Amino acid sequence: MATLTVPPVPPSPRDDAMQLYRAFKGFGCDTSAVINILAHRDATQRAYIQQEYRSMYSEELSKRLASELSGKLETAVLLWLHDPAGRDATIIRKSLTADNRSIEGATEVICSHTPSQLQYLKQIYHSMFGVYLEHDIQTNTSPGDHQKLLLAYISTPRHEGPEVNREIAQKDAKALYKAGEKKLGTDEKTFIHIFSERSAAHLAAVSSYYHDMYGHSLKKAVKNETSGAFEHALLTIIQCAVNPGKYFAKVLRKAMKGLGTDDSTLIRVIVTRTEVDMQYIKAAYLKKHKKTLNDEVHSETSGHYRTFLLSLLGPNH
Repeated sequence: MATLTVPPVPPSPRDDAMQLYRAFKGFGCDTSAVINILAHRDATQRAYIQQEYRSMYSEELSKRLASELSGKLETAVLLWLHDPAGRDATIIRKSLTADNRSIEGATEVICSHTPSQLQYLKQIYHSMFGVYLEHDIQTNTSPGDHQKLLLAYISTPRHEGPEVNREIAQKDAKALYKAGEKKLGTDEKTFIHIFSERSAAHLAAVSSYYHDMYGHSLKKAVKNETSGAFEHALLTIIQCAVNPGKYFAKVLRKAMKGLGTDDSTLIRVIVTRTEVDMQYIKAAYLKKHKKTLNDEVHSETSGHYRTFLLSLLGPNH
């Protein structure tokens, strides 16, 4: 469930475009007005606002925002402006090719998506950057199990429904035990095969059978048997199959605890999940940490950047 709050009767995209133009005029930018509009419009409304702005003022709204805003607020607002697939493509591209690249962002976005989402994402990626996603993964990740898993995950058609063949799920649990904890060393091929070819519902069942048969979670087995980027990809796949809200609550917690805040992760997760399942993430966060996600974000951020993120998170509960 989304946390985005949109006015019951939103202004027309044309009115919004005019209000934004007004906010940019004069000395300095009326940042509060920009946030009040953009943080309370859904993806379709944001697309229409951008169209209206372009036709009325002969410039891209994103370019104007980039010149009016700065720092973390600029990063967050520009990412929010995209439609979901364009945003995912932008995150992956930056994660794979930027100077300060972080493979974690690309891995998280890819491994938390359904096959149909990934098919569409690949088309959008190619139309935006003129290069195939597979090519960027091969060029910008180290050869090895992590790369093999990502390439298999974005190209393998998987069932998306809730149906599970219990017999195959039990067989898969046994196969993963044989490939990992039962033997010396790890048969990574088996992990790649099962994790990239099985549906989310099936993997959740495998995880449950694994626990019943071997006394601890499949997640723990992955942690024991793998490491680095490969481990991160497998954990993202299995945790998003079992409980995505809990997984993203954990990612957000990690971004905010300790010295300093990992703002790029904070922005990525809040902006990408607001229109998807942020209610579940907030509930999981509260259950685990006895604090609301809103309160944590409030204490870790400041200024207009804080206002924008909290606007996306919705009411504090």
